[in-house]
Amino acid sequence: MFEVYDVVLIPLILGIVELFKRAGVSKKVLPFIALVIGIAVGVIYVADFDLKQGILVGAMLGLSASGLYSSAKNTVEKSDE
Repeated sequence: MFEVYDVVLIPLILGIVELFKRAGVSKKVLPFIALVIGIAVGVIYVADFDLKQGILVGAMLGLSASGLYSSAKNTVEKSDE
């Protein structure tokens, strides 16, 4: 089951997505990458291969990381103005 300390997975996913960004992947694809990574982490790590629970938790992780990415990006862009 998802533990409170597993929330640290969100910044980890965010960091991996940032690596994809720096590798030149289109910004439009990055949220989907976050979602896929989140689902993979959810199924393999969090839910120990329980597919239903892993997809649900993983989607939450990936979407949270994607939202965190968007929020951080918007904050930085506003600061530059």
